Amino acid sequence: MYRQRFGLTSHVFPQSACGRTFTPTPSFDKLARRFAMLAEEPGLGVVIGEAGVGKTSAMRHLCASLPQPSYRVTYICDTATSPLDFYRQLATDLGVQPSHRRSQLWTDLKTTITHLVDEQDTQPLVVVDEAQHLSERFLLDLAGFLNFAFDSRSLVVFWLVGQPVLAKRLGLQIHAALSSRIAARVKLEPLSDRGQFAAFLQAGLEVAGADANPVSEPAIELLFRTSKGMPRQAAHLLREAMIVAHEREQSFVDDTAVEAVLEAQDF
Repeated sequence: MYRQRFGLTSHVFPQSACGRTFTPTPSFDKLARRFAMLAEEPGLGVVIGEAGVGKTSAMRHLCASLPQPSYRVTYICDTATSPLDFYRQLATDLGVQPSHRRSQLWTDLKTTITHLVDEQDTQPLVVVDEAQHLSERFLLDLAGFLNFAFDSRSLVVFWLVGQPVLAKRLGLQIHAALSSRIAARVKLEPLSDRGQFAAFLQAGLEVAGADANPVSEPAIELLFRTSKGMPRQAAHLLREAMIVAHEREQSFVDDTAVEAVLEAQDF
C-alpha cells in the first residue's frame, strides 16, 4: 500500500484528526474572534463558505478549544428534517425526553437550557452544520426559539454553518426577524496564500506519520492551482497522487503524478 512506501501510519488527512491538520487563515482568525465573543456573550452566529473550504473543521477546532465542563457542545448536521424533528434531536442531545408536542418541547428545552446556565454554570453551544438545507419554517421559528424571558436574556450560543445560499436566504425580508438577531457573520475563504497551503499539506502528512515531506515543490504548486486552495479538494488530490507515485514505485510525489490524477479524473 502507498502508506508503507511513504512511512505513514494512516491515510493523509484522516477525518478523525481534522483538528490537528487545521491551518489558520485570515478568515479563520476572524471566525475565532467572533467565536470567542459569542462564547462569552451568547447569541446567534452564521458561518458561510463554499463546500470543502473547511467550515466543519474550523468549527470542530474551535469547539475543541472550549474549557470543559463550562461548555456543552451539540453538533447537528441532519438538517433536511422537519422543525419538530430538529428540536427533538436537540432535546435528545441535551438529555431531555423529547415531547411530540411542539409547545411542550420548546418549554422543556428552554427550561433545560436555563437550568444549565443558572444552576450548573454550563453554557450550551449548538452548531448546526449544512444549515442551507434548513426549511423556511424552521428559520421562521428560530427567532422565537432564541427568545428567552421576553428577550431579556441570551442563554444559548447558536451557530448556523452553511454554503453561500444560506446567506441569501437569511437576507430575504421574510427572515428579517432572525437576521436582526445575528451577532456574528463570517465568510470562510479558501487558502489563498501558497505558504499557508504548503503548511496545510505538511500538517496532513505529519498527522499521518510522515517524517519528511515527500511532495515536490512543482507538485505543491500544481495542487495549489488545481484545488484553488480548497482544503478538501487538495487533500483528495494528494491522496490520489501518492497512490499513483506508489504504483510507479516512486518514493516521492512529483507534478507528473498529480497530472496523472487530473487526467484520470478529468479535472
